[in-house]
Amino acid sequence: MEYKSQKNVAGVDEVGRGSLIGPVYAAAVVFKKGFDKNKVKDSKKLSPKKREFLENYIKKNSYWAIGTASKREIEKINILNASLLAMKRSILKLKFKPKIVKVDGNKKPNINNLNIKSIIRGDQKIPEISAASILAKVSRDRLIKKMSKKFKAYLWDRNVGYGTKDHLSAIKKFGITKHHRKTFKPIHNILSPK
Repeated sequence: MEYKSQKNVAGVDEVGRGSLIGPVYAAAVVFKKGFDKNKVKDSKKLSPKKREFLENYIKKNSYWAIGTASKREIEKINILNASLLAMKRSILKLKFKPKIVKVDGNKKPNINNLNIKSIIRGDQKIPEISAASILAKVSRDRLIKKMSKKFKAYLWDRNVGYGTKDHLSAIKKFGITKHHRKTFKPIHNILSPK
């Protein structure tokens, strides 16, 4: 089967590194011919509505894959390695092997026989990485909002698990849930105060 991509470049980004809960997500995206690169930009600069609209466009007009690393994996191998693992999983799930992979940040996963470049602020410079950041963000936010239905007091539907004032005060009041990353400083400090 012949894949018609623009330049056979995959963009990869992760989301959820700084969150106190749940898995970390990564996406890998290769644009199909005709993809309008002007449509995408860094997911952090878009409203949730705009991101969801673009998710649809990206999925229809590119080859894409999502990779994750679980809360347990984050606690076991640390957040940096878990992020790289999620990225690696997303790249390996792509339908075909891209010629070059561009990853957001200063670290990159290691995959044999694959040309991978790390690009600082890549989500702002490389459209493929911007598209990956949108897919990863929308997918993870969707999961966290689902999780928040059982844990309403923590307001995850608003803070998506990040250490906001309301989230931290809910932890102090109600304790931690099975989704909290116990190795993360705010959680660790609450669990084992000096």
